[in-house]
Amino acid sequence: MVLMKVRRVAVMLAIIIVIGTAGCRRAQRIAAEPNEQDLIAQQMEEQKALAVSLYVDAMMLNDLNENQEALKKLNMAIELDPQFALAYSMRGDIYQKQKEYPHSADAYEKATQLDPWSFKDFFNLGKVCQAMKEFARAVKAYVSACNLDPNHFEAQYGAAQCYYELKDYKPSLEHAQKAKGLNPSSGDVECLFGDIYKEQKNHDDAINAYRRAMELKGNDPNIMVPLAAVYLRTGRYDAARELLTDAIKIDPTKGVAHQYMGFVQLKSKETDLAVESYKEAVRLDDKDWMAHKGLGVAYMLAAMKNNNDEKLKAMAIEQWNFSLKLKADQPELKKIMDRYQTNTNTK
Repeated sequence: MVLMKVRRVAVMLAIIIVIGTAGCRRAQRIAAEPNEQDLIAQQMEEQKALAVSLYVDAMMLNDLNENQEALKKLNMAIELDPQFALAYSMRGDIYQKQKEYPHSADAYEKATQLDPWSFKDFFNLGKVCQAMKEFARAVKAYVSACNLDPNHFEAQYGAAQCYYELKDYKPSLEHAQKAKGLNPSSGDVECLFGDIYKEQKNHDDAINAYRRAMELKGNDPNIMVPLAAVYLRTGRYDAARELLTDAIKIDPTKGVAHQYMGFVQLKSKETDLAVESYKEAVRLDDKDWMAHKGLGVAYMLAAMKNNNDEKLKAMAIEQWNFSLKLKADQPELKKIMDRYQTNTNTK
């Protein structure tokens, strides 16, 4: 009886041992067999490795100026790894080099979304958006770049320029001040100060800023002409004439200089000279509504000097019509035209 009990215990132990051994072997077999998640993770790692390899190929092709082949490699890399920020960044670089700014901006935008710490991509996004005159988008990118690197001159200056284009002068001045602190000898920054102060009608500060810009950059018509405009606003016609004369000698193709000169000549009652200056301004830029308006005024004054010459009056009204087509919101000019046309019809 005792012997039978011992045998039963032995058999039970043997069964337990067999079952336990089989369970361990099954567990080992299951562990050795990768599950679906492991397979997916492995596949993703392999794709990322291939994407990196394609990116390296694109780098080499880019260095060889094989832009289209480089883009193909980058597109393949991005398809394999849609989170590959560096691939988007290089795609932005290549498109920027080719001046395909919309594609470049989209690529940089994606790169900044994937890597919000990339100064380079925010800065380049600002540059290409500024080139496309998308100033609101450019400002956002430049400000992000400035936050990442406050000591970057071009980022601060770019932000100041774009805020100026948006007519948001307070932050424009703030970024211009930071840019000046980083590069006190920049004539471009001083010129921007002049532009901002001119728009704010802060004439004295504008004059001083433009003068500092000329000290740093020399006789540059891009500084001389806006400085002349401030002189005109403050009634300093002789100073404006002197500047405009020199600017036109340096760059005879600058239409706005001829336009301002026409205004100076009208103020000095030099009507015939004013006609010629305005005609040249219109010839150089037929989209300049102010030049067309000024030429109309000059023609009308010339008509009065010549016994109300009807031909000159008609030429004046024609120029005013051109001006209104280019800029319809000129109520005072419309009143003047109505008056002259009424007088003409009653005769």
